[in-house]
Amino acid sequence: MGRLLQITGLVVGLAGLVLQLCITVPASMEAGRGFVGSLVFYFSFFTILTNIGAVLVNASLLSSTGYAWFPAFAAPRMRAGVAVAITLVLIVYAAVLAQLWQPKGLFLLCDVLLHYVTPLLFVLWWLVAGADGSTRWRDISWWMIYPIAYLAYALLRAPIAGEVPYPFLDVSKHGAASVAVSALAITGLFLMLCIVAVLVDHGVTRIRAARVRLPPWPPLASWHGSRGACTDRRSSFTGDP
Repeated sequence: MGRLLQITGLVVGLAGLVLQLCITVPASMEAGRGFVGSLVFYFSFFTILTNIGAVLVNASLLSSTGYAWFPAFAAPRMRAGVAVAITLVLIVYAAVLAQLWQPKGLFLLCDVLLHYVTPLLFVLWWLVAGADGSTRWRDISWWMIYPIAYLAYALLRAPIAGEVPYPFLDVSKHGAASVAVSALAITGLFLMLCIVAVLVDHGVTRIRAARVRLPPWPPLASWHGSRGACTDRRSSFTGDP
């Protein structure tokens, strides 16, 4: 099950990222950006960066021999951190961004793949095979670097590029106070997801361990013992030796 989810997530993630690149760059250039500027625009989305992280995690653990193609992304802490980030992608898009525009055609397909399908596949894979109970509370401080660094990049780039990747980060339109509230809300949500991830990681591992320790039911020895007891009782009534 875990292997199937991993391969499916890798294929779907790669397909979504490549397709999004192929349709975003031409559309961006038609809007007036150069080729390099269009590439920068593409890689400026939290969704794209996080899906790339999910693809790298899946690819790093693809080898059946246990060899890690990308060791940094094979680590348990990285797997859990990406699970948190891609869950944030799904929640923010479904709750906020999906209502702000109505994509059509290939843009709609990419939206579904990168905001819904790959997050669900990755989180499900992490629950089934990626979580191993090794995360620690101190890992949260490392995971928090990602959203904070991204928000800093997006806000610093905005006055230079004259654009923001997400409408709720537009200071010129909504004001600094509103953007600050949005940034704090997203950071707080990310922190909550981090706490849940640590708890789930340890909980899932304990459930797996408990299942391994459970004896088969009914226990073989008890079954044979019951048959023996029944035979003894029958013998006592019939007089058989």
